This record gives sequence, structure tokens and C-alpha cells, in this order.
Amino acid sequence: MSSKKIRTPFGPEVARTLRAGDRVLLTGTILTGRDAAHKRLFELLQAGKPFPVDIKDMLIYYVGPSPAKPGRPIGSAGPTTSLRMDPYAPALMEAGLRGMIGKGSRAKLVKDAIVKYGGVYFAAVGGAAALIAKSIKAAKIVAYEDLGPEAIYQLEVEDFPVIVINDAEGNDLYEQGVAEYKRA
Repeated sequence: MSSKKIRTPFGPEVARTLRAGDRVLLTGTILTGRDAAHKRLFELLQAGKPFPVDIKDMLIYYVGPSPAKPGRPIGSAGPTTSLRMDPYAPALMEAGLRGMIGKGSRAKLVKDAIVKYGGVYFAAVGGAAALIAKSIKAAKIVAYEDLGPEAIYQLEVEDFPVIVINDAEGNDLYEQGVAEYKRA
């Protein structure tokens, strides 16, 4: 099965072409962020204050990368469980975030926000952190440096491999897989 190649950032018109199960290779800019960074962004949003970084049409990768080895922009960079960011994701999508990259299922409120705002949720393969890091060509901290590996990084990626889990039509690859298994 071939992969779709997509340049980031992208708008809802691109997100709406993706379907659960699509294999995608991302090239361009993505942000990183985990629990603590999401909490800070959410608090800024609630206070009506600007974000320290532009999230419009961006993807946030749920990762806390390990330190870079000599000659590399980043260390291992595998996905973390997405569920912890669920309380913040809908509000960030309303503020312009286009999608997320992580692992595991999402809550209904996140899936509803993906449909409402023309977004997407991708899964990156857990357990392949060193392999994924090879797709990251540059990394720099752009916000919350005090959070260490949980700071918000800006990553430049090339052919970063992901799979669409939740699409803008409301499809869920995990639910489809369970239903198919039960039929067999």
C-alpha cells in the first residue's frame, strides 16, 4: 500500500481528504507538546492571552524526545499516549490547531472536535522511537524551555511516517479494526 505525501502545515481542505487507515508521510514543520505544555497553552487560551508559538494549521506531536546524540538534531522521539491531552485538544483545535500525532485512542470530545474543525489524528508507531527520529531533520525549542524534554519544539521533518486514526468524517481506525475482528 502506498503512502500519501503531505506538506505541513496544512488547512482543513487537506485534512478532509484523509481517511482512517491512510498511510501518510509528513514533510515540513510540526510542533511537539505534552501534558505540561498543553496545560500552559490552555491556561493562556482561557486568559485570552497569545500563545508563545503560532498553532494555526499545525500538528502537535505528543513526544518528549531524548537528548540528541552527536551529529543528530534529536534523540529518540517516539509517541506518548494521547489520552492525557484530551482535556485540552478541542479548545486548541478551536484556536486553529489542525491535528495531533500520538498513540492510543481519543475521547469522543476530541473526535467530535476533529470533525467540527476539519482536523485529523495520526498515530506514530510506538516502540520505533529511534527509527522515527531519522525523519526529524531539525529541532529547536520554541516555548517553555524550563519543561526540558516536555518543552514545545519545532521539528522539521521529512517523510515522517504516520497513519490516520481519526478523520474529519468521524471515522476511527481503531473502532473499524475491532468491528472487522469481531466479524471474522
